[in-house]
Amino acid sequence: MNHAVRMTRWLGNAILSLALVLLVTSCAARGPGAVAHHPGAASGSPSASAAGAHGLHGKVAAPPPAAPLRASERFVSLTLPEPYEPKAPSGGTDEYRCFLLDPGLAERSFLTGNQFLPQNTDLVHHAILYRLGPQEAKAAQDLDARTPGEGWTCFGDTGIEGGAWVGHWAPGANETLLTQKVGYPMPAGSKLVMQVHYNLLATEGKPGGTDRSGIRLRFADGGTKLTPLETGQLAAPIELPCTAEESGPLCDRAAAVDDVAHRFGEQARQGVKGLGQYCGKAKPPVAGSTQHCDYPMGVPGTVYAVAGHMHLLGRSIKMELNPGTPGARTLLDIPSYNFDEQAIRPLATPVALKAGDTLRVTCTHDAGLRKLLPALRDLPPRYVVWGEGTSDEMCLGLLVWSPGRGAAAGGNG
Repeated sequence: MNHAVRMTRWLGNAILSLALVLLVTSCAARGPGAVAHHPGAASGSPSASAAGAHGLHGKVAAPPPAAPLRASERFVSLTLPEPYEPKAPSGGTDEYRCFLLDPGLAERSFLTGNQFLPQNTDLVHHAILYRLGPQEAKAAQDLDARTPGEGWTCFGDTGIEGGAWVGHWAPGANETLLTQKVGYPMPAGSKLVMQVHYNLLATEGKPGGTDRSGIRLRFADGGTKLTPLETGQLAAPIELPCTAEESGPLCDRAAAVDDVAHRFGEQARQGVKGLGQYCGKAKPPVAGSTQHCDYPMGVPGTVYAVAGHMHLLGRSIKMELNPGTPGARTLLDIPSYNFDEQAIRPLATPVALKAGDTLRVTCTHDAGLRKLLPALRDLPPRYVVWGEGTSDEMCLGLLVWSPGRGAAAGGNG
């Protein structure tokens, strides 16, 4: 996922000064609160992702049937206007491309669900959906008009100030409908930016392919009594050195950071630096396979669902509330991470957060997986830091929540 610019905005704030996210995507069949375990990712063996850049490559992405509409809901389906052929800049293998979509909202609405429909899974790594208000939408239209081809390249963010992240898809995700009466506010005249991360590792040396992905949106009328949702992002740094058996120029941390900045821009360097300073309490970064970051809460709220995101070297991810205290509890625990199972986990019972609480995200990565994964084993070994590419890494916990007092007032639907 794509957060380098956002990180520089978060780091000075006590609360999760985080982008707003709609994350109503999941594997509904798993059921609320369930956490999958993946024996294939046990120590010393590759995860299910080992089949390629990820296991979905080459598979037809046939969408499952939609769940029935609920009271006041309607579907809106949108597709890229034209097929797009991704081209990774700066000698890399990744492109982030933003496409402007118009859901035609003449009145205020709530976004209560979304189902991204990847058309070419050889290319699509993940997708994020952003909401733009009328003013931001005008800026996006101007940017789109002056950029050749469909959409515009958008490493680090959408390139539009003020957009709120209101949806995402990653392998293993599908539409999830939270049982509580909740939704993401969509003002009249809002438009959407669909940012697609294209990864070309599976198609290197082959004729270029195209993609024309789409998305099915579920809207409720604006007059419906729904609790407004946001989604917070909890990021931890990545400081993963090369293994003892590996060597090469990019095993030097400074060279690896320079490489990330070359491929994704100077904001990527600042993101690595800022996240490390915030999470490390301004101490120099310490190399290791496991890293964490603590986020103190500035306001109360209610958490309804959680998810975790890493890339191909991810082993485990955990999110905890008030760790090390008598009232500590675990919100998310994926001890054997599988890139192809990134579904959101609805909580069986929503969790109340108080101002002053602390949320911690912890991730473990394994550089030894690099030699086992076809997508990575032919690439030069590197010291891995936070980066936008599939061959880089992330540690990101996601909270679908409603901040503010009385946030849990929305009942079951």
